[in-house]
Amino acid sequence: MITIGIDPVAFSLGPFEVRWYGIMVVLAVVAIIIIALLEARRVGISEEHVYSVGLWAILGGIIVSRLVHVIDKWDYYMAHPRHIIGFEGLTVYGAVIGAMLAVLIYAWVKKLSFWRLGDVIAPGAILGQAIGRIGCIINGCCYGLPTSLPWAVVYAHPSSYAPPGVPVHPTQIYHLLWNLAAFAVIWQLRTQLKPQGSLFLTYLALYAIGDLSIRFVRPGEPFLFGIQQAQLIGIAILVVAVPWLVIRMRQAKAETTASGLVIGANQSERNRED
Repeated sequence: MITIGIDPVAFSLGPFEVRWYGIMVVLAVVAIIIIALLEARRVGISEEHVYSVGLWAILGGIIVSRLVHVIDKWDYYMAHPRHIIGFEGLTVYGAVIGAMLAVLIYAWVKKLSFWRLGDVIAPGAILGQAIGRIGCIINGCCYGLPTSLPWAVVYAHPSSYAPPGVPVHPTQIYHLLWNLAAFAVIWQLRTQLKPQGSLFLTYLALYAIGDLSIRFVRPGEPFLFGIQQAQLIGIAILVVAVPWLVIRMRQAKAETTASGLVIGANQSERNRED
């Protein structure tokens, strides 16, 4: 068993507490922006767009993340409507969907390619999610089901969100390792996948696969058909992203083949004329 006794509160400023989770979220945002800037320079996108779309994505992510949490806990918030506005409950999928919608709107307003922006953001997004999971490990949130496995974790600090003294699956570490592996794959493929948007769709699919699988060993209330809300979202993302990715890649390959045939035919015609 692994014991985690770290205080989730990094420091306090009077009545205001700064938790390690919040610090890791800030570091995650910084990592996303840095990698997006590197990718933007590589593909020729203005840095101004990266900073602007980053602000839009943060706002969209917070709003939709909170909205998804409220829907998930609808009965509670109908009984306590004054608690609807707040930051205590935020969901990862809500943040992903909200950020994606914000990027889509920004691209439409600025007349930019959403797929191109998505590809620029994808590597940093998955790495940022990995960094955020370090905050989850310290915070004790997103913990797993009780287990007797030798790598189970036990939270000892009273400020942790996990049940104290209970060996549980280290699902935060599972998420961290999966996100790091997905980042390695996406980083390797970032210059290879065609057409534009393929890297972004690959990011969505990889994240959904990992999150969907890990949630089988995480506690959660059934939302529909006995499945957790986040798992349903993950299934929906896979149903859309994977076929869309395959279709787009096949179309790009067919267009490349057709273009090659046309070029070859033109070259043959010029050779005969010579």
